[in-house]
Amino acid sequence: MQQYYMGGDVSKGYADFVILDNKKQPVEENFQLDDTYLGHSQLHDQLVIFFDQHPGAKLHAAVESTGGYENNWHSTLFKFQGSLNIETARLNPEGVSHNSKADLKRVITDKVSAQSIAEYLVAHPDKVIYQQQDYWGSLRKQWSFVKMLTKQSTQLLNQLESLVYSANPEILKYCREETPGWALKLLKRYPTAAKLAKAKASSVSRIPYVSKKRAKELIAGAKTSVASAADSITEQLIIATVNQILQLKKTIKAQTKIMATECAIPEVDLLKTFTGIGDYSAIGLMLEIQAVERFSTAKKLASFFGIHPVYKTSGDGAAGFRMSKKGRKEPRAILFMVAMSAITCNSLISDIYQKHVANGMEKMAAIGLCMHKILRIIYGMLKNNTPFNPEVDLKNRERTNIKSSQENKDKNRRFQEFDKNAPISRRQKKKREEQRLSQNAHNGVECGICASAPESS
Repeated sequence: MQQYYMGGDVSKGYADFVILDNKKQPVEENFQLDDTYLGHSQLHDQLVIFFDQHPGAKLHAAVESTGGYENNWHSTLFKFQGSLNIETARLNPEGVSHNSKADLKRVITDKVSAQSIAEYLVAHPDKVIYQQQDYWGSLRKQWSFVKMLTKQSTQLLNQLESLVYSANPEILKYCREETPGWALKLLKRYPTAAKLAKAKASSVSRIPYVSKKRAKELIAGAKTSVASAADSITEQLIIATVNQILQLKKTIKAQTKIMATECAIPEVDLLKTFTGIGDYSAIGLMLEIQAVERFSTAKKLASFFGIHPVYKTSGDGAAGFRMSKKGRKEPRAILFMVAMSAITCNSLISDIYQKHVANGMEKMAAIGLCMHKILRIIYGMLKNNTPFNPEVDLKNRERTNIKSSQENKDKNRRFQEFDKNAPISRRQKKKREEQRLSQNAHNGVECGICASAPESS
């Protein structure tokens, strides 16, 4: 594995960077970036290009302690360790200074200082302590554990459905969306239709969330059941499977609570201010995003999640804008659940969803639009380090509508709008009407995934 070394000389408001090889020769000449979001994002882009040009390389990066001015750059580089093969260190400037003097350097500039830091990394690897702990390491381990338990629970539920289909099929109509807790407890006590048919309504109704009316319905259904299995082995398998599912659900709940309690990452707390994002979703989203500086625009973040609109044409001639669904599906699954929750409890997202459904948009397309909207809001929250405020989005939309209206206005008519009483020709009247309709349509266009498809030629 080829080793490379990046030195960063931090000044107030900006920093100089250079990348050297193990022979202290420049691989990437000095470049200067501002200590802003765009500067940090550009650093990530440059590092991505570097690793594309040097596959399999390992980069050792360091900045000097400069009384706190280096904190932003060090934190950003540390976050990049989750997605790039980087080691990050913070150096004592005294050691770098003595090493530079030993090389008889007389001229000291920001450019020279950056190179001196990188040369120190090459010359004294035994004196450099890299911050090895992954910024998201502990959360990622626990997240993977909860995800594994959830997968096992799903597999057992599928197995249970197969068993119940033969032993107590009438129960399955209550499990179409998900298997409720009361259904699991019912199957644990009455695994087969034969046993349920002999039960009393008063006994069945003791199960939480099972009313007497439902208990009577369940018993009546069991008496006329078409179940083909009533043997003791099937009973035992159903009971054992239900016990495993209940235990897994209990463990998942406990582990999720621990994960939320132990999480001390500010970005997660920031995301939770958005109504519709809970502990589990916030952690999952941040494990995917890692560092918002990786994405210079909200469009790039949407592309990373695979929810940006693309124009698709099928073989039968049907065409339109669809969600791209590029990349991994897990980030989209998390965002989908956030959107479903927000549609119910977040007035901003709920209004957007209801508006587009009322205008004739299909429900799944409207949910996709809400996913896109939520991700843009998340991007703004993380980029500006501000909690969720629906007023900010409303003001942004108003500003966008005003800007669109001004851009769409005919400069030739800037002193007077069209006068309907003007003695114009029939052709001119038609032209003006078409222009008016075009302006109205433009002002009503929604950004992103709900854009209308271009007409096929």
